[in-house]
Amino acid sequence: MELGQERAGDWWEVEALYDLCFAPGREALSSYRLRDGVPPVPELCLWLRDETGALVAAIRHWPVRVGGAPALLLGPVAVHPTRQGEGLAGNLMGESMARAADLGWARVMLVGDAPYYARFGFSRLEGVEMPPPTNPDRVLGYALQPGAWEGVTGLVSRWCAAGS
Repeated sequence: MELGQERAGDWWEVEALYDLCFAPGREALSSYRLRDGVPPVPELCLWLRDETGALVAAIRHWPVRVGGAPALLLGPVAVHPTRQGEGLAGNLMGESMARAADLGWARVMLVGDAPYYARFGFSRLEGVEMPPPTNPDRVLGYALQPGAWEGVTGLVSRWCAAGS
């Protein structure tokens, strides 16, 4: 398996994988409104290719603000249906979050199923509000630095919303 950082030339292939793995209309979700017009963090947009060079998994991270505090919004993360269950998503999450910590990011959040993401250390974020209609039970966070989520509450907003 080859791990690489997404480049401009990979964009269409990564998007095709996301289209294959997610329901139509995925871009209508509230998390996409936070990404609109904001570039992802390039060092944290990774892919995995198999021995034939086929793209089998991808992950992206986007900068957001939570009550003014910087955070990463993890996702989407996708694994080709023929390769699911091999731990590829977990590998990409672990690698990308280690890189995020190395880059100085303190916290990561996502919208997802708590039972699935709990095994990677994510837990429900109390007082963190995604734009509607997001179910608050699906708003999860992970501290890259000890205590990084302590006292961080409020509305999740686009990165540029606070003037950065």
